[in-house]
Amino acid sequence: MKRIFPPSFYNIITLIGTAVAGVTFGLILFLILIESMAAQEKPYMGIVTFVILPVFLLLGIAVMIFGIMREHHREKLGKPHSLRLPQIDLNNPKHRTAFVSFAVGGVLLLLFSAFGSFKAYEYTDSDQFCGETCHSVMEPEYTAYQFSPHAKVGCVQCHIGSGADWFVRAKISGSYQLYAVAFNKYPKPIPTPIENLRPAQETCEQCHWPKHFFSEKQRVNTYFLADDDNTKWSINLLMKIGGGNIEAGPTSGIHWHMNIAHEVTYKALDRERQVIPWVRSRTPEGEETIYRSTEVEVTEDSLANAFTRRMDCIDCHNRPTHIYHPPAPSINHLMALGWISPALPGIKAVSLEALEGEYSTKPGALDTIGATIEGYYRDNHPEILSTMRTAVDSAIAEVRKIYSRNYFPEMRTDWKKFPDNLGHLYSPGCFRCHDGKHVTDQGKVLSKDCNTCHTILAQKFENDSLRISLGGIQYRHPVDIGGAWMEMNCSECHSATQ
Repeated sequence: MKRIFPPSFYNIITLIGTAVAGVTFGLILFLILIESMAAQEKPYMGIVTFVILPVFLLLGIAVMIFGIMREHHREKLGKPHSLRLPQIDLNNPKHRTAFVSFAVGGVLLLLFSAFGSFKAYEYTDSDQFCGETCHSVMEPEYTAYQFSPHAKVGCVQCHIGSGADWFVRAKISGSYQLYAVAFNKYPKPIPTPIENLRPAQETCEQCHWPKHFFSEKQRVNTYFLADDDNTKWSINLLMKIGGGNIEAGPTSGIHWHMNIAHEVTYKALDRERQVIPWVRSRTPEGEETIYRSTEVEVTEDSLANAFTRRMDCIDCHNRPTHIYHPPAPSINHLMALGWISPALPGIKAVSLEALEGEYSTKPGALDTIGATIEGYYRDNHPEILSTMRTAVDSAIAEVRKIYSRNYFPEMRTDWKKFPDNLGHLYSPGCFRCHDGKHVTDQGKVLSKDCNTCHTILAQKFENDSLRISLGGIQYRHPVDIGGAWMEMNCSECHSATQ
């Protein structure tokens, strides 16, 4: 049989390299074809097709070249070529059987390799791969994700999105993460990678368009005090969520910050972006207004070196998916639903105590939560255990669910480690800038007035009359602390003591 290539090509090393390169090249073409027919672009397709497989392709080519060079070297030394290919005679039954077996086996191997590569790619694109492969490390984030408003949105759609540039960035970052997990070098808790986040315009705004944020939205919040009577009170707010579209009305609402015609830039002194001493607002006409904190002392050099960022969705909605809920609102919600009975005396207080205990493991925490709540009623209200045993057991079960979804002692992760900037009750949130202490050189102040973002339509305390006005009413703190609530940030008390 006439040989197509030079004699130096026909050696076992070169043929192995050729086989690796050929199969890999076929897989690359196969995955490109799959990608072209897919209804939606899949970020992980890029890493398999254009990062991983080309490595094996180049490796196969390198082996081919090495084999050829080795044969040339042997030829110079006067040694014969190391491979003599067998002659195939298809008229020979043994040759024919061997050829057919080899050909069929090769085709099957190629098909199974293609199918296996696709299934491997498909798995790496799944939420289970992101959340369960490194189970103990990612358990907090994956659990929070499963109970979030974005539980049906794939991890890669937000963390990577489409396009090769951000895909490569994510994979470079992921390489170190694999090393950290393999050698137990990761921190506890796992920090949120806010410095590596893709701009919200390329992720969030693919579904949430700022120009559709207009008008107001009513919200009614129900609370229970941590006293023996679980005193109930409620507040009715009209949230001013507008500001995204001048054609839909006034642009003075919360989403004014996200109006694409405006530009709000700030400087933060800490990684979590909680200390913001400098804010700049720029109008579509180019007029700039700069606010500086009168409380945070900072030099011009420090400001020049501070982290600078143009405001987008994530600056307020910084926990859109991996949400760790504080215990107080979680208990309030379940008590309002009746899943934790408000008729159980002191249930709010004892539930908070049980949730906020110091625990080293989750199983130990769940056992102690049950013992704490049951022990409280045994010691203080023994009649409750006999008359309302079902309600006590139900309360224990619900409090355990709160703990399981929001506390992860093995990873030292809970709601306190990740401040939520949406609001201002349990972390500074809005008050990072709107604290009444950011002032321009002309004396203009970033207001802390409640009515800046919402109007309080009504407030009702148990056994008290309803206070209501469509024009808005003055907020009344549920516990008499004088005027301190007007001077302090809510989180100064609520983030620590609930």
